[in-house]
Amino acid sequence: MKKLILLLIAVATTQTTTAQTAQQWRDSLTVLNRMIDREPRSTDLRLRKAAVNIQLGQWDYAIDEYGKVLMIEPDNPAALYYRAYCLTNQRQYAMARSDYEAFLRKMPTHMEARLGLATVYARMGRVTDARDQYNQMVEMFRDSVVCYVARAVFETSQQQYDVALYDWDEAISRQPQNVDYVASKVDLLLKLERRKEALEELEKALQRGVSRGVLKEWIDKCQKSTR
Repeated sequence: MKKLILLLIAVATTQTTTAQTAQQWRDSLTVLNRMIDREPRSTDLRLRKAAVNIQLGQWDYAIDEYGKVLMIEPDNPAALYYRAYCLTNQRQYAMARSDYEAFLRKMPTHMEARLGLATVYARMGRVTDARDQYNQMVEMFRDSVVCYVARAVFETSQQQYDVALYDWDEAISRQPQNVDYVASKVDLLLKLERRKEALEELEKALQRGVSRGVLKEWIDKCQKSTR
């Protein structure tokens, strides 16, 4: 489940860009650097350069570039948001928290930023703050499957299994064909030694049209557990 939440965070926070090769990104970086030399106070150019730095995995360069943007425009929301994302990647959680909080003061209904802040709180061991953020996300975005999945993973990490099962149910109700969500709920039921319920969950998934082949691993686990 940890891999699942990391994937959700990446999807929620990564900037939309066209597919390019690494060499094409490096070529773009060269062009942008030349343009910035001519227009050093262009925040648009610096934001574009930072986005390319991220694509090349140059996290520290991106953080530095967002910092330069914020020196020119202290309240630039894009710089705050994406610097927080980069700082989280670099495990600089206190600074990431500060940027996310500053961003959310300006855009309190931004789901991805709330998810990022909740993740940072959790990694800092600030469990109460993290729980509050996950709960706020669910209240604000009741139709978002990402919010329920994120909270379910957090609750599982805190051994709050019953409420985690509720959130997996909510996620499955919104995306009934998602095998990862079904598998996550079944895995939790097996952890709780509720094998019959785990099998019933798999049967429900089969009835919804989920392929038996993709569920075979979990069906086998349940059957072995009941022998």
